[in-house]
Amino acid sequence: MTTTSSLTFQPVLERIAEEIARTPGRGRAADYIPALAACDPRSFGMAVAELDGTVYGVGDWREPFSTQSITKVFTLALDLAREGDELWEHVGREPSGNPFNSLVQLEYENGIPRNPFINAGALVVTDRLHSRTGDAAGELLSLLREESGNPDLDFDEEVAASEAAHGDRNAALAHFMAAYGNIDNDIPALLDQYFRQCSVRASCADLALATGFLARHGIRADGTRLLTRSQAKQINAIMLTCGTYDAAGDFAYRVGLPGKSGVGGGIIAVVPGRCTLCVWSPGLDERGNSVAGVAALDRFTTLTGLSVF
Repeated sequence: MTTTSSLTFQPVLERIAEEIARTPGRGRAADYIPALAACDPRSFGMAVAELDGTVYGVGDWREPFSTQSITKVFTLALDLAREGDELWEHVGREPSGNPFNSLVQLEYENGIPRNPFINAGALVVTDRLHSRTGDAAGELLSLLREESGNPDLDFDEEVAASEAAHGDRNAALAHFMAAYGNIDNDIPALLDQYFRQCSVRASCADLALATGFLARHGIRADGTRLLTRSQAKQINAIMLTCGTYDAAGDFAYRVGLPGKSGVGGGIIAVVPGRCTLCVWSPGLDERGNSVAGVAALDRFTTLTGLSVF
C-alpha cells in the first residue's frame, strides 16, 4: 500500500494503466447505440481530481465519451437541492436487484421506482427537475460545464436521436408511472429531456472535476453550496448501494467507494473529503458496467488504501 499524499496519485494511475493493458478480456461495447458500438473496448482512461481542482490522469483521460447514466447523479443533485426530502415520496432509495430498464417492480410498487439510478427513477427525477426549471437537460449541462471548468461540454445529438429511436422501453416506463400519477410532464417532452441528458459527452478529467462537490460535502468548485452536508451524504450512500445497477453489491465489495456507471463505459467514484475519480473503458460486462473500469477502481483502492470502509 502506498501513502496517499497528492504526489503519489500519478504513479498509482500509471501502474494501474500498465496492469490494465496486460489484462485480457475487456467485455463488449454497448451495441444498441451505433455511436457506442463503434468504440474500441480496449480504450482506457482514468483521472483523479483533488478537492482543490488538481487533476491527475493516464491513458485516454482527456478523450470525451458518452456519459449516459453517469449524468443521473448530477440531475439528482440538482433536483434534491431544489425540493429536498419531498423527492423521496416519488422515488425510493433501495437497490432494485433487477436490470436498469426493468418494468417488473413498478407494477407491484404502485409506480414508485426503487431508486433514482435505474431508468424509471431517473425519469421521475428528470420530470421533477423539468417542472421546476423548464429545462432539466439545460440545467444539467450548465452544472457540468461550471463544475468541470469546460464550457465546451455539450449534448451529442446523434446519440440522443439514436436513443430516442430505441426508446420504447423508457417510454413504457414513463407511461406506466404516469398512470400512477408519478409523472407530471408530457411524455414526449420528458423523454426528449432524458435522452439529451444521457447524450452528454465528457472526458474523465471533466467528470472527475464535476463530481468534486460530492467529495467536498456539497460545496461547489466556486465555494458556494449546492447541497447540504446531509444531502451529499445521501447521494453518496445511494451511489454505493445502487450506482452500478444490479452489480452494486459486488462493486461495493471490490471497490469500497460510492460510484455510478454508464453504458458508455464510464464510472465516477467519490472518496469523501479526499478526491473524486472517473475511469473510462467502453467494454462492458453483462450488467452494463465497464470491465476494465471496475478493475481499475479496485486496484486504486487497494494500492492507496482510500475507501469509505
